[in-house]
Order: sequence, then C-alpha cells, then structure tokens
Amino acid sequence: MKARGFDPHRLHLEQFAREGASLQGHWPQRNFSRLLSATVDDGAAPAEIVWAAHGEQRRVAGAEPQTWLRLEVSTTVALQCQRCLQPVAQPLAIERSMRFVRDEDEAARLDEESEDDVLAPGAWIDLHDLVEDELILALPLVPRHEQCPQPLVPPPQVAELDDDLEPEPHPFAALAALRGPKPNH
Repeated sequence: MKARGFDPHRLHLEQFAREGASLQGHWPQRNFSRLLSATVDDGAAPAEIVWAAHGEQRRVAGAEPQTWLRLEVSTTVALQCQRCLQPVAQPLAIERSMRFVRDEDEAARLDEESEDDVLAPGAWIDLHDLVEDELILALPLVPRHEQCPQPLVPPPQVAELDDDLEPEPHPFAALAALRGPKPNH
C-alpha cells in the first residue's frame, strides 16, 4: 500500500500531487464500518475494496499549480432488494477526479463555478476515509435485482363478502332501538 514513503492513512496531498505519485491497494470491507452498516449479510464473505489514487499538479497560467487527486475504487456490496427483500449483489465502481484547495471559502466559490469536485481537506488526508465516503455516496437509493430470483408474493387481498353472508350489525344498533323512533318535526 505504501509507495515512495506515502502513507494512505496520512497522505500529504500537495507533496503527493507535486511528485505525480500513485498508490494502490486492497482493503477488506470489514474495515469500513459506515459502509457495512448500509449492507446486509448475504452469507458470503465481504469482498475486498480495490483502490488506486493518483496525484497531479496542473499548471494554470498566472496562478499557482492546482492540486488534483484521481481516485479509482471498485468493490461489490450486498444490499437489500427493495422489491423482493432478498440480498442483491451491487457492484460499485468509482472514478473521480478531485481538486483540492486551501480553504472552505475558496472550495465553496469554485464548487459553484465548476463541474469538478472541489474540496478543502487541509494538508493531510486519510485515503481510507475518502474511499469510504465515495463508496457510501455511490450506493443506489433503491437497490433491486434486474430480475428478482424468486417470484414476488402478492400482498394479501381482502376477502370479498359473499352475498350469502349477512353484514355484522352496527355496534350502536341496539342503542338506537332503545331510543325508539325519531320524532317528526
């Protein structure tokens, strides 16, 4: 996981980008507690998360170089199908380029003007946390099978009344009988 002295859990972003460095590795899903809280147990061992990060500094005329990080992540998670309620294997694949700036004000201003993701994390980032955040954001809102493996069970239907059955009496019918007939005014 470490390459050229870079630690993915404490990555000095500007230096990483300045050197055009790359890191890649595999992390077990069991180490991503927030992601696992959104999954279901399908009986299989959780898959590994395969990731790669590439730093880059882009030169801009009349300005200081921009710090960029390209992140690639892939894995498969087990989610609950919202149609049949059975586990569904959901592949997740992320390819994202992010621009990093010095402070939140600049990030907010540039984020409105740009199609790119603009973040202001400070000098150091934890790639593990960034990967987990991106995976959570990539989860589908309504996971479901393309074709559910078992036929869907229709909801229970209300039994229609047979003509032979008499409707149950109204609970206050006995009180109405005691009051007698309504007077005509």
